[in-house]
Amino acid sequence: MNLIWLEDFLALAASGNFSRAAEDRNSSQPAFSRRIRALEEWLGVELFDRRSQPATLTEAGDWFRGVAQDLAARVARLPGEARRVDEIGARTLRIASTHALSFTFLPPWLRRLESTTVLGQVQLVSDVLARCEASMLQSKVQFVLCHAHAKAPGALDVDAYRATRIGQDVLVAVSAPDARGRPLHALASTPATPVLQYSGESGLGRILRAVLAERLDRASPQAVFTAHLASVLRTMALDGRGLAWLPESLVRDDLALGRLVPAADGDWNVPIEIRLYREREALGPVGEAFWRSATGSQAGARA
Repeated sequence: MNLIWLEDFLALAASGNFSRAAEDRNSSQPAFSRRIRALEEWLGVELFDRRSQPATLTEAGDWFRGVAQDLAARVARLPGEARRVDEIGARTLRIASTHALSFTFLPPWLRRLESTTVLGQVQLVSDVLARCEASMLQSKVQFVLCHAHAKAPGALDVDAYRATRIGQDVLVAVSAPDARGRPLHALASTPATPVLQYSGESGLGRILRAVLAERLDRASPQAVFTAHLASVLRTMALDGRGLAWLPESLVRDDLALGRLVPAADGDWNVPIEIRLYREREALGPVGEAFWRSATGSQAGARA
């Protein structure tokens, strides 16, 4: 069986339309139809009832859809699993970290670990949380470092992964100051306070929506700018474009120097954890040594 047939089958099962599925697969319809027929001949059953439009799955086709999905998912994991087998004796640590923590928390944290553990080579992927999670789900990295909150569970908060809290932070509502040092944009000071918000791919945005959504709806701020990265929202806040919830670790110096000032009462602050995630499966000697050093006595780790 050709693996391409699986992807063709799943595309047609999703739409039931041969022309649309062929277009989605960047194929001509005749070539696409021949591959679907080849899969049916290999299995010895018809997978689609072509008498209806759109085509519908036969009973055998409905069964095979689950099989095809499992096989496709298994194939997608193979490169990561092969890398994990290969790295058992390797000394390279592969870490995915959200952008904000890559610039603030990660460097001094690694220096502290290096004082007690030989880390070897570290390969860092810095990205938004959604793509960091995807890298872990595909076994492309051994560890994910990110902000987290109990009210905003993510893709790695499942039994297949372990997590430990290695630090804490807080999301603070900040604004550029006016001439008198007061917030240029204070929450609820106007009918529609301009707010700089996170995109859907942002882990910090996920946390804010989970914790403050109802209160923000009542305050009725006006979203004027959206971005993935806290660093981008910080730049816009410094430019006086609006209020933003930013990690204190990112804006500590700005607050100390008065470049940014608190823009809401302290009860609008959102305490957050800094977590390190890993797979439950063995990581090899170097990965396991790193985990032991990072977790210390394992206090705070999710079993």
